[in-house]
Amino acid sequence: MHVFITGGTGLIGSAVVAELLGNGHTVLALARSDASAQAASAAGAEPVRGGLADLDVLRAGVGQADGVIHLAFANDFSSPEALANAVAEESAALAALGEALVGSDRPFVACSGTPAVPGRASTEADQTPTEGPVGGRGRAVMGVLSLASRGVRSSAVRLPRTVHNEGSGGFAGVLTGIARQSGVSGYPGDGTQRWPAVHALDAAVLFRLALERARAGTVWHAVGDEGDQVRDIAAVIGRRLGLPVESVPVETYGPLGVIFAADQPSSSTHTRQALGWEPKHPSLLEDLENVQP
Repeated sequence: MHVFITGGTGLIGSAVVAELLGNGHTVLALARSDASAQAASAAGAEPVRGGLADLDVLRAGVGQADGVIHLAFANDFSSPEALANAVAEESAALAALGEALVGSDRPFVACSGTPAVPGRASTEADQTPTEGPVGGRGRAVMGVLSLASRGVRSSAVRLPRTVHNEGSGGFAGVLTGIARQSGVSGYPGDGTQRWPAVHALDAAVLFRLALERARAGTVWHAVGDEGDQVRDIAAVIGRRLGLPVESVPVETYGPLGVIFAADQPSSSTHTRQALGWEPKHPSLLEDLENVQP
């Protein structure tokens, strides 16, 4: 099928584009800059210039496509206000994409985050998180899933806190960046909180499977590692960078601090059984060995 994708040149999106093209699909990729357009073309996709705020461009992209995958996000965590603006922009974009698909029976795969459930690993049956600093993203995805009753084969792939490739990406990548700047490989609290993770190439396979097979209104977990303790993640980063490893204040992580401090393991048992998805690429702790001093 001809697939319209947002965020197709990012760490996850570029893997999804390659996965789609490698399995017989064609891709129309939203590109907000000349550099993104060139990257999309080089990857084998057809670029269309525009950003998430260009709602008419999004609607036109839907009009040319047999299915839609949404991955784009501003990723501005510099302040609570910047994060709120990014969430609002994405929410409006998802609403526009969804409305353009109503009554078409075409697939619409959105991305979300795995929830945190006290005392256990979260599953696909748990509610999408709709509170906290990024709760608006969850509410927007719930809106996408509700389109199942309006003739859209909508689904959501929930991503863990770290989607990684060659040692970079996700929350672990944020830890690495702060370690380089501060000279300390830090972790919030006692570091026993667990973060789930997945390799970007494995996540890409799940996005394709959801596009091809997912029933309307379903939720899937792209979880390769159920949960590594953050202090273990920081220890690998510290060793690779030659830096001390120690606890740092939660405030170090700005508006994401409360999320960084949370224990949030997650399971993908149902996803693996129902869609036949099986992660094959390196785990997070293995992949972090690619971090260079």
